[in-house]
Amino acid sequence: MSLSVFEVHLTPGAIVDELLSEEVKRETQAQVMTIAEAKKVGFGGMPDLGPNVRLIAVAKRDGGWIQKVLEASHIVSAFRIHHVD
Repeated sequence: MSLSVFEVHLTPGAIVDELLSEEVKRETQAQVMTIAEAKKVGFGGMPDLGPNVRLIAVAKRDGGWIQKVLEASHIVSAFRIHHVD
């Protein structure tokens, strides 16, 4: 399965639970992880990007939806998309 992994940089003091709604997580089966959590489930080689970074892994088909949510979010300062085959 091809994945889109979003490297999301949050604004200082952001409440992580506001990143994705329960509906978006349920409909896309998005996995929201810290770098440490991502390494535990097999995403090796990731540098420690600090406490304000989360990774969101979703099926590539749902990447556009997640991108729109992140672009509209008041707690996201920046994000990058990585594609994993």
